[in-house]
Amino acid sequence: MDITTLLGFLIGIGGILGGATMEGLPLGTIFQLTAAIIVFGGTIGATMVTTPLPQVIAAVKGIPRLFLNSKSDPVPLILKIVELAKVSRKEGLLKLEAYLEDPFIKANGFFTRGVRMVMDGTDIAKVREALEGESFYMEEEEGGAAKVFEAAGGYAPTIGILGAVLGLIHVMSNLSDPNKLAEGIATAFVATVYGVGSANLIFLPLSGKLKIKNRSEGKFREMIIAGLVAIGQGENPNNIQDLLAGFLSEAERVHLPST
Repeated sequence: MDITTLLGFLIGIGGILGGATMEGLPLGTIFQLTAAIIVFGGTIGATMVTTPLPQVIAAVKGIPRLFLNSKSDPVPLILKIVELAKVSRKEGLLKLEAYLEDPFIKANGFFTRGVRMVMDGTDIAKVREALEGESFYMEEEEGGAAKVFEAAGGYAPTIGILGAVLGLIHVMSNLSDPNKLAEGIATAFVATVYGVGSANLIFLPLSGKLKIKNRSEGKFREMIIAGLVAIGQGENPNNIQDLLAGFLSEAERVHLPST
């Protein structure tokens, strides 16, 4: 589980609510159903107008990814590709068929398809072209989910202001009861809190986290492509490891065996 996402929400929202409580603000004044309906309903509606339905569905399906650790660990990938390179160099590409059932490879459909193409002797240029095309499509699909939350983060503050204005209109139309004037104004501005708060504590952070995860998975696919192309070209396994090590940080490289 990616604990930073959950901790971020708890610290961010808890800090604001805790600070408000310390200032003596009754939390009951913040929780207004009408304001929530205006802000979240308006934001969802505007976002759906902006983005196609498949992207909206992809964004909803992508929420669990925010709370799960990425499976795109580059070090085990390099070790597995080097292992494939050693087998193919010693026993031939057809011996890679046994690796199609390897749990690490089988868990990644992109990796599996690449290994199968190389094993079948597909022209290496076509292997690269096919895998890069698939990776580009996956990147576009994953990026669309992040754009949905980014759009929501842009609309929410404005919808919050709209909710506040609507609340003030209601207050000003009931000036006959001055005792309720201050309370009504406070309630009206809750919509602004919801709009600005949801944008900066929920929607934009979700978008940013998805972009980070997407970049990580995109780099993972680039490593798969580079490794499989090198295997298809019959490169030395040590050279392949050195090639793929270029994708890693210095801290990650220490986990690789020396060549």
